[in-house]
Amino acid sequence: MRLFKRYFITGLLVWIPLVITIWVLTLLVGALESVVPSFLTSQSLFGMQIPGFGLLLVIVAVTATGLMTANFLGQAVVDRWEHLLGRIPLVRSIYNSVKQVSDTVLAPNGQAFRQAVLVQYPRQGAWTIAFLTGAPGGEVAALLGGDHVSVYVPTTPNPTSGFFLMLPRQDVRPLNMSVDAALKYIVSMGVVAPADAAKTVLPADVNDGAAGQDPR
Repeated sequence: MRLFKRYFITGLLVWIPLVITIWVLTLLVGALESVVPSFLTSQSLFGMQIPGFGLLLVIVAVTATGLMTANFLGQAVVDRWEHLLGRIPLVRSIYNSVKQVSDTVLAPNGQAFRQAVLVQYPRQGAWTIAFLTGAPGGEVAALLGGDHVSVYVPTTPNPTSGFFLMLPRQDVRPLNMSVDAALKYIVSMGVVAPADAAKTVLPADVNDGAAGQDPR
């Protein structure tokens, strides 16, 4: 019975990452193919189902859009389209918000998730990994005063949801680990520790100078 349990757990360790990876990829491909109009599906064009045809169309369409908007004429068309959407009240709010986020995250010179940091959250003495996303600006920066930074605290094991915090810069501890290593650390709930974790987070570092500071 002990050998059966051992082999069964070993098999799970092989299959679980593979199954979850396939499941996520299937959801992603299905979401992308769902935007393809029915008259452009392989069934409508060729009378047969071709796996991945819809995904290929999406990739071609996105690439072609990027190619066309890279010149002056294409950019003028996009600007005109955005101006039109900006005149529709509800659409304007949604579109502008999504565009700002996508420009920040996907742009080649974007500053989203620029560095992994260590912060005290949700209370003093409790530490978690967060990602530096920028700095407060405008009215928020004026009301906060001092030097503050914006961080994103992801949840475990789903880092796509989390909390946005604005903290004093002195309350944020920069980490040497890469953003990818930090994400793996978070998704694995601390099981997959980065190789340099021992170098970046030492007991002396945690207790040095942070006493009495409340990042909330």
